[in-house]
Amino acid sequence: MKKILILACGLFVINAQAQVKKSVTAPKAPVKKTTAAPKAAAGFTKLPSGVSYKLVKDVPGKNAIVSDFAEVHISTKIGDSVLFDSRKMNNNNPVPLQLQKPQFSGDVVEGFTYMSVGDSAIFTVAIDSIKKRGAQLAPWMKDGMMLEYYVQMVSIKSEAQTKADNEKKSTAQKTIDATLIEDYLKKNNITAQKSASGLNYVITMPGAGENAKAGQSVTVNYTGTTLDGKKFDSNVDSTFNHVQPFTFTLGQGQVIKGWDEGIALLKKGGKARLFIPSHIAYGAQSPSPAIPANSVLIFDVEVVNIEEAK
Repeated sequence: MKKILILACGLFVINAQAQVKKSVTAPKAPVKKTTAAPKAAAGFTKLPSGVSYKLVKDVPGKNAIVSDFAEVHISTKIGDSVLFDSRKMNNNNPVPLQLQKPQFSGDVVEGFTYMSVGDSAIFTVAIDSIKKRGAQLAPWMKDGMMLEYYVQMVSIKSEAQTKADNEKKSTAQKTIDATLIEDYLKKNNITAQKSASGLNYVITMPGAGENAKAGQSVTVNYTGTTLDGKKFDSNVDSTFNHVQPFTFTLGQGQVIKGWDEGIALLKKGGKARLFIPSHIAYGAQSPSPAIPANSVLIFDVEVVNIEEAK
């Protein structure tokens, strides 16, 4: 079902931070409620792209524009069938996204530029138009049906404002993480080394040969826990159903930054415990319910092999 939703929505509903490709044919973002677009039936306004919309709640304010960062609640339906509900899938939190120009004619993202903070709207797109794009649809989705999006605009910030806010939050979080790690090490009587990034590490076995280098293929065993001791992943614990060594190319961004930095400190056969602050782990975007947002992570790692990448 998720695969169908991603293709059908033409959005970023599942991965809200993903950037969408810009389209040179996308219409300019309109001024609020003054568009001259042709009217559709049942109180809906039809946009030039084919998307129809109706404002259920219209709060005075400045409309979102392309490049703005917004937070929305969104659900999609066909008739009585609910395909997606961000409130249920995102723990009742709004979905963050950056508005880009529509990817294609009929992209519902165009309608977001008709909304201001507090607005609620319904957008409709014909299944026929989605089908023409080659999207994979469920067998029961037939021509003539309408895909409906129910959207509530929670917040809108400019790109510059968002960048400034993120930098401020990042600075504050680094201080919080440093304190958490320091307190943990002191409480558990652990002496660790600290790098400029904030990574703390204890090398428990040096290994042999040279340190792993960026561009090399590194194979590791690992176990990850949060500071409170809860294990969230491991390839040496059968509980997690993947008891095989993990191989990746070092320094290529294939793993979190804390791993790229920490594994580069080790030789073949080396073992270490890494205390990774959130800004070089997963930050605010948790990959799993087992990892709360902005978590400091502890990894016990063992370098099984180092070789030149194929």
